[in-house]
Amino acid sequence: MATAQEARLALERIATRLTEVDADELARHVVERTISCRVPDLGLIFLTRIHGDGLDDFQLVDDADRAQVRLTVKSDDLVALADDELHVAKAWATGRLKIEASLGDLLRLRKIL
Repeated sequence: MATAQEARLALERIATRLTEVDADELARHVVERTISCRVPDLGLIFLTRIHGDGLDDFQLVDDADRAQVRLTVKSDDLVALADDELHVAKAWATGRLKIEASLGDLLRLRKIL
């Protein structure tokens, strides 16, 4: 099991990747949304906001039920996703990554992840 610090650093690496996406491409596929990432094995929930310029800093919160896009992933899988050892589609298809979002949001996220 990864630590809380390793989970936060993994999220920051994923956020950094978004800054590497072409600005026009990002603007075309991103609609401002709140995103939560629940890491159940650590008992943590991170919250951020995605927008045309990327992601805001992640904040630890107690409850993210109102987030428009909700991700759930174990800490080791989060680190593997950040390190490109696990692909988002494979993680989702095998149940290692759970995503609760509208169909439109899922399609937009697929374009930038």
